[in-house]
Amino acid sequence: MTDVAIDRLARADLPAALTIQAAAYPPFLIEPADAFVSRIDHPAGHCLAARRAGELIGYLLAHGWPRGSPPAVGTILDPGAPSEVLFLHDLALTPAARGLRIGEQLVAAALEAARRDGLTEAELVAVDGAAGYWQLLGFVEATTTPALSA
Repeated sequence: MTDVAIDRLARADLPAALTIQAAAYPPFLIEPADAFVSRIDHPAGHCLAARRAGELIGYLLAHGWPRGSPPAVGTILDPGAPSEVLFLHDLALTPAARGLRIGEQLVAAALEAARRDGLTEAELVAVDGAAGYWQLLGFVEATTTPALSA
């Protein structure tokens, strides 16, 4: 995968990222632009882009967040929220980028950057049948609290 570059996701990537998101998720999981930008701009953000020939082909939205309290879809993040874990909020790839382990590269890069920032644990909510994918990357299903089950 030497032709894929991983770097920071920027506001300038928003139009392409929103297009990728819309193709990857059902409507009820789509983040509006302002919520998406709040993740890119979060001070404890580890949002990354995968590019091929300069074109965005995937992204990962990840940020520091309080343990056990994932933000709801569409929430504009509070930049002052404590960072106890790295929350992997959203991973999406173009159809042509799927199956090439690009998602794995994005996650590994975010986890490494988070470790450098002192975040040694990560959390996520597996949606749309993705639990098996996350298990392949080493994540295990946690006990769900009643608040998260609601």
